[in-house]
Amino acid sequence: MRHLVNKGRKFGRKAAHRDAMFKNMLVSFIKHEKINTTVEKAKDLRSYAEKLITRAKEDSVHNRRVARKMIEDREALSKLFTEIGPRYKSRNGGYTRIIKTGFRKGDNAQMSIIEMVEQVEEEK
Repeated sequence: MRHLVNKGRKFGRKAAHRDAMFKNMLVSFIKHEKINTTVEKAKDLRSYAEKLITRAKEDSVHNRRVARKMIEDREALSKLFTEIGPRYKSRNGGYTRIIKTGFRKGDNAQMSIIEMVEQVEEEK
């Protein structure tokens, strides 16, 4: 029996669509440092985001090229390595938090907010 083949959530999408969805969610998450999504998508996004933030703690050509595979937006990539990575330099993990916010009106899916733990307050 091959159990490892069935690892991960499918979300009712083909593999290419799923990859594109998570790349877009990562870019939005890095730009805004907080996004609203379903709990299941937030849990899967967390693993991608945590690995990239760990890479961004050390700014090297190799780490930038590895991160570029997932983040194709230049603004988000530069923000990851210039702002977010140095912010978590002394932290060993746990860069994100998932807060459940209730249920979506249309299909009753459980919604959540995924955000970075130490956010910088914006001046308004």
